[in-house]
Amino acid sequence: MNSERLKALFSKPYGQPAPTESQWRELYDENVHFQDPTQERQGIQAYIKAQDDLMKRCEDVYLIPGAIAIVERTAFVEWEMGLKIKGIEFIYPGTSRLIMNDQGMVIDHRDYFDFIAPTFGPVPVIGGFVRWLYKKFVD
Repeated sequence: MNSERLKALFSKPYGQPAPTESQWRELYDENVHFQDPTQERQGIQAYIKAQDDLMKRCEDVYLIPGAIAIVERTAFVEWEMGLKIKGIEFIYPGTSRLIMNDQGMVIDHRDYFDFIAPTFGPVPVIGGFVRWLYKKFVD
């Protein structure tokens, strides 16, 4: 696994297709563990289903990679993801931590991002409440 391969994997402009099942299988181990703030999955089929389900829920998705760091068998990829759902665009900045096995296949993929503020912030009425809540408890 190298930074160019990771950059390609974490690049998806609006209007372009997502990686195919065969592309995922080239890079991810059969027993990959995946976790993000909304779900936890075990195995390549469950991981692929999670990616496909995201694409089905959205009108479109983009993913732009930022900084990439690889140390031995661990990689970190900074990214920005945009989701268009019912005419509203949701923007999520985040980071993925990938752990590779001896063959260079991803065996553990963990995404770190704030799910709440970007999801509910743009929604009328709820967004104001979320911003107030963050200001009250996080600021």
